[in-house]
Amino acid sequence: MPPIDLSSYKTKAPAKKGPASRKESSFSWAEVLNKDISFGKAKVSDRKKEAFYLELSTLLLSGIDLKTALDLILVDQDKAKDKVLFEDIKAKVLHGSSLSDALRSTGRFTDYEYYSVRIGEETGRIGEVLTDLAGYFKNRIAQRRKIISAVTYPCIVLMTSMGAVFFMLKFVVPMFADVFQRFGGHLPWITSVIIRFSAFTDTYFPVFLTVLIAFVIFIVINRNKQWFRRAVSAAVLKIPVVGDIVRKIYLARFANTMRLLVSTDTPLLRSIALVRQMIGFYPLESTLEEVEKSILRGDSLHQSLSRFSFYPSKLVQLIKVGEEVNRLDYFFGKISDQYTEEVEYRTGTISSLLEPLIIIFLGLVVGLILIAMYLPMFQMSNSF
Repeated sequence: MPPIDLSSYKTKAPAKKGPASRKESSFSWAEVLNKDISFGKAKVSDRKKEAFYLELSTLLLSGIDLKTALDLILVDQDKAKDKVLFEDIKAKVLHGSSLSDALRSTGRFTDYEYYSVRIGEETGRIGEVLTDLAGYFKNRIAQRRKIISAVTYPCIVLMTSMGAVFFMLKFVVPMFADVFQRFGGHLPWITSVIIRFSAFTDTYFPVFLTVLIAFVIFIVINRNKQWFRRAVSAAVLKIPVVGDIVRKIYLARFANTMRLLVSTDTPLLRSIALVRQMIGFYPLESTLEEVEKSILRGDSLHQSLSRFSFYPSKLVQLIKVGEEVNRLDYFFGKISDQYTEEVEYRTGTISSLLEPLIIIFLGLVVGLILIAMYLPMFQMSNSF
């Protein structure tokens, strides 16, 4: 079956905000890719999408018609807002809309899902496409959970350590300082340093808190601006170890999304455009925009990607082989699996190393403060 021309399925372009504005839709898909909780009119959570697509694909592949399948899915909904959502989808389908149009009209599903479902409807492979979508969201949830579980414990230990140190500097050290001031005498240099640092922390903590709040507000205001996204992404990629992990996370998402789109016979240019809209990471967005132009000039995908250092040479070579044997979907799947495994291994290793290091750091700092506070007392007891 020849590939379907999706050139007529254009998304509405947002109003231009500057020279960096794109002609096609430029929604911020970063929140969709990184969050699994939604409120109000926000996108449906990945968990709910996975369950919906998996159940719907199973019902359709077993021979049940779409209306009955939606009825069965509606019965399983416990939350009122979910019932309203799926009742709306069912009502639109009963009034003659396609499933893809019904999903899009709710405003709670991405263009990526709309085009995938529409291609499934056009090609008669709706059940297979829905199964792929369920697998896509399942893999994304699993990847996010593994990364979060790897960094959660070190972060909790680090925050606890900082809280304990702050408590000692704020409350414990001043109590000892008052005692030492009443007794007078010369204090050891380490005790003097700790007391001065405690006084500095107590004096400038409100200033530090104000600066921190202002910094957070600054990030919230500018987070969607091109210059800010470009600067932040460039800075993150230059951080040792962390930069490499971040790059592989987004390369895995890029490859996994391309795999699903290519496997549903989506034209290459349309696939790249959809990936560019979905993945809210500036290096990918900016490079894929240039890749589209390069392909329009007659270059292959691997030649276009090889011009940018963001894409490793191994990835480019695998895509080259995929183009030569006409198995891009297979090779994109392998690339996604490889980078996902590498990210999970690296984050797990870092987590295992950070846990004892943070605990040792906490012990050293707390021990240093206690020694500094009790050292003058030992000296005074020896003088008697």
